[in-house]
Amino acid sequence: MTELQKCYFGFIFVIFIFMKTEQQLKFTPTVFTIPLLFVFTIWFVYWLEIKFGWNFNKFGVYPRNFSGLKGVFCSPFIHSDTNHLFNNSVPLFVLSACLFYFYKEIAVKVLIYGGIITGLLTWLIARESYHIGASGIVYLLFSFVLFSGIIRKNYRLVAVSFITIFLYGSMVWYVLPIKDGMSWEGHLSGLITGFVFALLYRKRGIVKEKFEFSKTEFDTMFDEEGNYVPPVVEEEIELKEINYKYIYKEKEQD
Repeated sequence: MTELQKCYFGFIFVIFIFMKTEQQLKFTPTVFTIPLLFVFTIWFVYWLEIKFGWNFNKFGVYPRNFSGLKGVFCSPFIHSDTNHLFNNSVPLFVLSACLFYFYKEIAVKVLIYGGIITGLLTWLIARESYHIGASGIVYLLFSFVLFSGIIRKNYRLVAVSFITIFLYGSMVWYVLPIKDGMSWEGHLSGLITGFVFALLYRKRGIVKEKFEFSKTEFDTMFDEEGNYVPPVVEEEIELKEINYKYIYKEKEQD
């Protein structure tokens, strides 16, 4: 499946889910506006580089160097070429839209705090090179959406997790050093951070629905261990009032 096909499928998937909302799931403009703003920003930054001949790579994450910490905040907006930019834009929009729809209560925290932790973890473990691109954020969102649905055991969120695997499951391979010039450390950092946040926020937002069933007369015939206990039938017999009539006879004389 090409990136364009993923974009179409992901967009249709998000719209389909929106049409079948429940009480805890309500559409708000931020579901689309924030993902679109994020994607627009990274394209605008790339346009500035092309337009004025600038190169922002030096603002990427440079591991274990104090000046390289600025990349924790800047690197998600910097990309090497249009292919790199487009490959990140599609999953970034789809996954962030899912985040702000299904997990709106914690979406901003996951995106901001998760992005910072992903950048810091990359700064700690990555090779000495400039690490740029929003792929760390993409892996953060992928991991959080995937594991949150499974952990929460809500049928709709589990469905979102499986759709995420179907769309972007192949991304898991890129947390390994299998391709030169790719920041697999950033991918791994995002994957780990998303999993940790899914655990931390497992009780926030939509959780598994609990059902309580009312007991019937049939249920009262069994104890807690499932053993049959027939009910004791107590019958009340109404006794009729008995009236006695005494007749006294005079004693006969001999």
